[in-house]
Amino acid sequence: MQTLLALGFVGFGSMLGGLSRYGMTLATQNLSVFSLPYGTLVSNLAGCLLIGLIAGISGKTELMSTEMRLLLATGFCGGFTTMSSFIYELGQFVQDKEYFFASSYFVATVAGAGIAFAVGLLIIEFATR
Repeated sequence: MQTLLALGFVGFGSMLGGLSRYGMTLATQNLSVFSLPYGTLVSNLAGCLLIGLIAGISGKTELMSTEMRLLLATGFCGGFTTMSSFIYELGQFVQDKEYFFASSYFVATVAGAGIAFAVGLLIIEFATR
């Protein structure tokens, strides 16, 4: 039953995060300065700020229950942006002074994501010839 309840918190938070991200995209779609994807940019930055606040509150106080962390950090921030989870995990390595693992994780994630995206494009390119 505990696992089912945890899944409910994460699922509800994810739904709210996903809806918020979509709302951010709609709210910023008419901005044309530099043609940047402002919805994604704002979502990533706001999500990283929020998960930093959550991590700080959770680490230094007892104000946030496990359920609230699941709802907000894992659920909402996870649905709002995956960047927040990446930065949180990277931050944990840095806090623990595990700089090799932090830099390895950073490079593997950023380079790996770029390579995976390019491979996806190539697969579709070859499949549609």
